[in-house]
Amino acid sequence: MDGDGVPGEQRPLLGPTQRSRGQVVQGRRRAACIAVLLAEMLERAAFFGISSNLVLYLNSFNFNWDGEQASRAALVFLGASYLLSPIGGWLADVYLGRYATIITSLLIYLVASCLLPITAFPDGRRSFCGEMPSFIIQPSCPAKGCQRESPSPYCAPTMYGGLLLLALGISSVKANLTSFGADQVMDLGRDATRRFFNWFYWSINLGAVLSLFLVAFIQQNISFLVGYIIPVVCVGLALTVFICAGPTFITKPPTGSQVSSVLKLALQKCCPRCCPCLVRSSQDADELPGRRSLWGASHHEDVANFWVLMRILPVMLTLVPYWMVYFQMQSTYVLQGLHLQIPHIFQTHLDNGNNSNKLSQDSSSYRFPEAWLLLANVVMVLILVPLKDHVLDPFLQRRKLLPSPLKKMALGMFFGFTSVIVAGILETKRLQYIHHNETVAQQIGQDVYFAAPMYIWWQIPQYLLIGISEIFASIPGLEFAYSEAPRSMQGAIMGIFYFLSGVGSILGSGLVALLSLQAGGWLHCPRDYGNINNCRMDLYFFLLAGIQAATALLFLLIANHYEWSAPAPTCRRCPGREGG
Repeated sequence: MDGDGVPGEQRPLLGPTQRSRGQVVQGRRRAACIAVLLAEMLERAAFFGISSNLVLYLNSFNFNWDGEQASRAALVFLGASYLLSPIGGWLADVYLGRYATIITSLLIYLVASCLLPITAFPDGRRSFCGEMPSFIIQPSCPAKGCQRESPSPYCAPTMYGGLLLLALGISSVKANLTSFGADQVMDLGRDATRRFFNWFYWSINLGAVLSLFLVAFIQQNISFLVGYIIPVVCVGLALTVFICAGPTFITKPPTGSQVSSVLKLALQKCCPRCCPCLVRSSQDADELPGRRSLWGASHHEDVANFWVLMRILPVMLTLVPYWMVYFQMQSTYVLQGLHLQIPHIFQTHLDNGNNSNKLSQDSSSYRFPEAWLLLANVVMVLILVPLKDHVLDPFLQRRKLLPSPLKKMALGMFFGFTSVIVAGILETKRLQYIHHNETVAQQIGQDVYFAAPMYIWWQIPQYLLIGISEIFASIPGLEFAYSEAPRSMQGAIMGIFYFLSGVGSILGSGLVALLSLQAGGWLHCPRDYGNINNCRMDLYFFLLAGIQAATALLFLLIANHYEWSAPAPTCRRCPGREGG
């Protein structure tokens, strides 16, 4: 039936008496929240099941992509998963509403995710991609002057198209599911909303843990076919849960978006001669102060929102290099780990690191899944968030030392910088072993990687540091975007926040592509096809660290200017801060 507040709002049917009405409300809201949290857990399990071993999948015998090609594809996919978020938010605001958008997005997600298990077996791969050229992963070219040019990636158009379609579904779910869940408890008070977000965050990490423990192990040690069927099942279950729980949800109709008004103002300010019609409409609005734009906001509110956006954008833009560093966790960090010695889970003897190119004889045991190192990041977040919320922040607040979100973001950038520096130092040490011809030939699935005799545990510090950086950069970044935005533009600015994080991943992919050019690129190593032992990934990590350090200094300048020059809100109906 229609809700009392918003025209077109749909609420569950309730009982006739006041007491039964209250009990039904509580039961319905609890059921709705459980359904949202369960759907989010399943969706995140599917996402991490797809992304955690994507580099390994594309670098394996299934496709034989070069290392930098697989890393670039993973960065493009991760970036698009954030970059396309504003599309889903705009569709929900203007046309479909959040519930219908989430259902549509999960359907796209389900269809696109089927591409991975289909291409994991030969017949399915041939039907989509044709016959694969015969290439094998092999050690460095023995002759000093010989060249093996890296071929174009097999099945690249199909895989990139499928991954981008998959990213569209993922990003649309990301843009709408959080706010849709908050809609279910919004009228129960701020405490209920806060508790929902706490449980929502934990459901994300629970899905990640379950996926990384089970799916990553199956993909690396048993079968990519089985390992990629599980994410498809998870998405199907999430869609089923969401459809079945439909009668319990509070659904709101599309109410429109002010993005178009702000874009018109931006175009008018930048190039008033390009569109005289925009100038005339602006002048008409100034003559009629009570006149309202298409989506219910007056022209003066649109102008105020525009200037708030212009103040927030420089802060969020200088966070982009942090995202370039952050997404290395699921791309180049994985590639680096494949070329470190990975122990067996039930190891009965040690691999002999002094015998070069010697395969382990214990083929019956399973190797430690490289993607499990992502658990270091997840566990660090799970431990530090409640510790920070219940211990560290209250302690600092009592002493009036609690830093602002902007200062926390700067601290997060520092930890991201240290993570990539540690990765660069580790890669330098790894290459020293390689150049002294001290390698261990280890079989992962059906592929052989020539690794340095250094155990993969040396990567744990860089994963822990990136986890700490997430606490101080990502979460305060969301807090800043939400609290500083006008209430009428919170959805749009949150979408821009996710969009710019995707830009960071895409820029990281572009940097990998640039450094893979034949003209002396650090990541161009055709003499070592399938491995990275003749690449200079250490210099790539140090370059990222330099970019992060430079933009962190710029961020500090912008943040100080922002905090010192923060103006009062220019209109009462569009405050720039909560409670303003």
